[in-house]
Amino acid sequence: MSSDMFPKADDLFADKKLRFYLTSPLECPYLPDRYERKLFTTLNDLDAHYLNETLTRAGFRRSQNIAYRPACDMCTECVSIRVLVKDFKFNKNWRRVLKIGKYIDAQSNFPDANEERYALIKKYLNTRHLNEGMSDMDGEDFIAMLEECTSYTRIIDYRLNQDCEYGKKGQLIACLLLDELNDGKSLVYSFYDPDLQKHSIGTYIILHQINDTRQSERDYLYLGYLIKDCRKMAYKSRFTPYEHLGPRGWERQDNVAK
Repeated sequence: MSSDMFPKADDLFADKKLRFYLTSPLECPYLPDRYERKLFTTLNDLDAHYLNETLTRAGFRRSQNIAYRPACDMCTECVSIRVLVKDFKFNKNWRRVLKIGKYIDAQSNFPDANEERYALIKKYLNTRHLNEGMSDMDGEDFIAMLEECTSYTRIIDYRLNQDCEYGKKGQLIACLLLDELNDGKSLVYSFYDPDLQKHSIGTYIILHQINDTRQSERDYLYLGYLIKDCRKMAYKSRFTPYEHLGPRGWERQDNVAK
């Protein structure tokens, strides 16, 4: 995709139809005794992909047809990060995780909400996120999650290519919803068979996408927000080198992954 496809950020933000809104304070789902607020805007149907591209570079995330970023009072713990895929090194630990890949085929598909994917996400949520915000997801919620998207949104289906210790040939074991961008990929949401958690399937998905983004000769894999004091989010800091978005723009971090 040529960068000429995308309008300049100034052109988009000068559009009088673009409006930003601020949510009321709600209890933070990541850090105790804190409250979150979000700055958000809707993605115009005609310019959704172009707008999403620009806002992602500015630290926003997409959920359905909403782009948002934290705007919390007295807290800046949520930091947008993107992996520098061309400089990423697959160390011994990463190569060990990647071994499961010989049993897996990944296919990029249009993000439609079928029963097979819905059954997998319900198993995932009921095991990994029981009694949390998404655990009561119903069929309509799932349709909105997958199908209210941009024209460059894809779902990656990970299936077993043979009978093995992980399951039966053809079994859907993981899905990844992502946005294809001019400079990389933005990972929106992933879910997987919780029976494979001990085999680091979640880490495998990220490593697979790092390699795939590199092969497509793009620069970045956007992982969303890193919150170092939150166990559920701190894992992202292992995928170095990465850039985090700060007051001076995107800044490189070269911490050695453990």
